[in-house]
Amino acid sequence: MPTVQDPADPPIPIRSHPVLARRAALRFVLLIGVVSAFSDMTHEGARSITSPFLGSLGASGLVVSVVAGGGELLGYGLRWFAGRAADRTGRYWAIAFFGYTLQMAVVPLLAVSGNWPVAAALIVTERVGRAIRIPTRDAMTAHAAHRLGGGWAFGVREALDAGGAMVGPLVVSLVLWLHGSDRSAFAWLGIPAALTLLSLVFTWRQFPNPADLESEAPAPPTDGAPRPPAFWLYLAAMGLIAVGYADWPLIALHFSEERMVGSTVAPVLYAVAMAAEAVAALVLGKAFDRVGLRSVLVVTVLTAAYAPLVFLGSLPLAVIGILAWGLGMAAQESIIKAVLTTIVPADRRASAFGLFDTGFGVAWFAGSILLGVLYDTSLVALAVISALVQLAALPLLVLTRRRLAAAGNG
Repeated sequence: MPTVQDPADPPIPIRSHPVLARRAALRFVLLIGVVSAFSDMTHEGARSITSPFLGSLGASGLVVSVVAGGGELLGYGLRWFAGRAADRTGRYWAIAFFGYTLQMAVVPLLAVSGNWPVAAALIVTERVGRAIRIPTRDAMTAHAAHRLGGGWAFGVREALDAGGAMVGPLVVSLVLWLHGSDRSAFAWLGIPAALTLLSLVFTWRQFPNPADLESEAPAPPTDGAPRPPAFWLYLAAMGLIAVGYADWPLIALHFSEERMVGSTVAPVLYAVAMAAEAVAALVLGKAFDRVGLRSVLVVTVLTAAYAPLVFLGSLPLAVIGILAWGLGMAAQESIIKAVLTTIVPADRRASAFGLFDTGFGVAWFAGSILLGVLYDTSLVALAVISALVQLAALPLLVLTRRRLAAAGNG
């Protein structure tokens, strides 16, 4: 008598056939990566000109700073709430759709904003939309990690993500060169914004339940169980790295004030950093799947050198520093998140990603203030403190690795 499959069960071929399952997982990662590429093209393109746009509308330097810093703080601070909502309701796609739609809708609306308060509200709203959709996107990507390896799954997606982040500002530069208008640039960014939503719909229709990509059936819910000590150790380590990591605007300001490059070359250097991030994400992803957390240790040592190279070196050394900075950015969005898939259970990943991002973002915000003060005081102090704070994460990473090894996840 043939076995009747329960309609509630995932499709049998996906979990029982390793080759088909791996192909499906790779296809999902590529599709969600395309969504990320179009979305990054949109919001990174917009962010490359939002500060001067606010200034052209009459916003003061203080307003520009508060909008940028406050938007980033909200963009990280709300992620825990979004992730927790996703895990509690199980409506990952619905929350992702809401976040993506909110974020993509406000960018072209900047083209018709008539004053700086309206523009500022739209800029902050874009960050809120991003905060809502990122934990669910990461949690769904993690379902493919069991088939592809966590490093490769997050690495491939981040490579596509970084590609979009590289193209977006270049497209904006081209539009500005052709039309000379920030508003025209925001309007043109409506095209990748629409493509983001269209590709999101296509991905959802192809994979309505990404949990089917897991190699095993979902474990019983663990809601209410405390997070393992390794999670908090890891978050503390990454918080130190965040404190020591400079925002690109500070690096660009340094290049401008030191007259190392012209204003037209700075976006090209950012594109170089994004290209390095895209390539590094793939390499780091493979490395993580082979050696695990040791890859994060190595990257931490290498990227700690970015600040001395960028802020104390000549232009050739600064370019090397930019590559190191791009390497670190790749790690933050690929292998650093892949580690979390080995620490937390599947049914709590969205809230774990959200909590991790919130803690990381608060540390980054505090570090931005610290490095900004040091920049006005002493470049040597900035470079030394940035490097030392990042290297201080190494003992915590070693302890995390030992905890995971003891739990059988190292």
